[in-house]
Amino acid sequence: MKDRLRTITSLSLLSNFRQIMQLKHIVNTFIGVLSLLSVNATAGSLEQAKQLHDRIAGVAASEATLLSMAALLDDGKPIEAAYLAMETPAFYSTTLKLFATPWTNIEQDIFAPLNDYSATVIGAVRDDVDFREILQADMVYVGKNSLNLPAYNLNDNNHYQALEDQFIDLKDGLERTTQSSLNGLPSSATAGVLTSRAAAKEFFYLGTNRAMFRFTLMNHLCTDLEPLKDNTRSTDRIRQDVSRSPGGDSRLFINNCSSCHSGMDPLAQAFAYYEYEFNLDQDPTGENGAIAYNTSGQTDPDTGTRVQGKYHINSTSFPYGFVTPNDDWQNYWREGPNQKLGWDSSLSGQGSGAKSLGQELANSNAFAQCQVKKVFKSVCLRDAESQADIAQISATTASFKQNSYQLKRVFAEVGNYCMGE
Repeated sequence: MKDRLRTITSLSLLSNFRQIMQLKHIVNTFIGVLSLLSVNATAGSLEQAKQLHDRIAGVAASEATLLSMAALLDDGKPIEAAYLAMETPAFYSTTLKLFATPWTNIEQDIFAPLNDYSATVIGAVRDDVDFREILQADMVYVGKNSLNLPAYNLNDNNHYQALEDQFIDLKDGLERTTQSSLNGLPSSATAGVLTSRAAAKEFFYLGTNRAMFRFTLMNHLCTDLEPLKDNTRSTDRIRQDVSRSPGGDSRLFINNCSSCHSGMDPLAQAFAYYEYEFNLDQDPTGENGAIAYNTSGQTDPDTGTRVQGKYHINSTSFPYGFVTPNDDWQNYWREGPNQKLGWDSSLSGQGSGAKSLGQELANSNAFAQCQVKKVFKSVCLRDAESQADIAQISATTASFKQNSYQLKRVFAEVGNYCMGE
């Protein structure tokens, strides 16, 4: 009887031992699965962090940065992870420089030298400046005083060329100052990058100053004049240099010329007091020129007013055309099909000079959307293609406005959208 009890007890203990071992195996297996999932999750977030960093900074991230970004992604903080990528100096010296440089020249060359236009864009993004200010503020970014650089000069680009030649870290090497303290313009006549030396050299160079308006549309509203053609606007502000019957055919003026000039000329009038001055004989490309502005009391010999002579050239083409008397501008495109640009109803649609025109343009919906589109192409390396892309651009445009027009936020949101591609 005792032997039988011992046998039963032994079998019971053996059974319990087997159950315990089976349970232990199950637990160990479960722990292993969890560990594997954790490793895979970490690997996934690290890969996402790498892609996000590559998209934004364009260079490989350090291990510490990747781990920190991955941890933020795991914590559901993708915007913070993107901002961490923007701490990399290459974001400023490479991504933003390539982003802004095409706006500074007619050829839209991304490899043009750093200048006061592109440096101001880079600095404004770094400092989370309301991006609308780039078209209206009395501001310019220069190299820090502590750096061994040539002084900012009205007549050359040596200061910025030295920043580039010395491979100065633009994340730390730029500081903001007032444009009026450097170029002699009254503060009321400054308009951010529109009155930078680089912009003046390209877009006030000879011509009729219409180039400044056209390239501002292209660079900051993402449209050229062709899509804005509207021959239903009044032609009363079209200048004398535009023939009303080019080639002897008035239909060309009615159907083509007027459709651009009726809206453009009253807006480009804002630049009537500006010029880029240089010695055409000794310096035909204007490398050593400077922006000029007719202040109150100055009289141009060709016009008898503050208006630059270029506004009255070719006046015999149509003597009865508009004679520019001042820098008062008016936005005829607030009515008609070009309402689609989304003009700010709180503004009057008219004013005097470049600063108020910059405000008009920068407060349009087209301006906000344009910045997002440009960031999208810079980060995603392509234009918007799908409905999802278009929806993302729309959502980020709204966010851009809600977040005080801070462009770093746009890079963060778009970077997260494209990092899985």
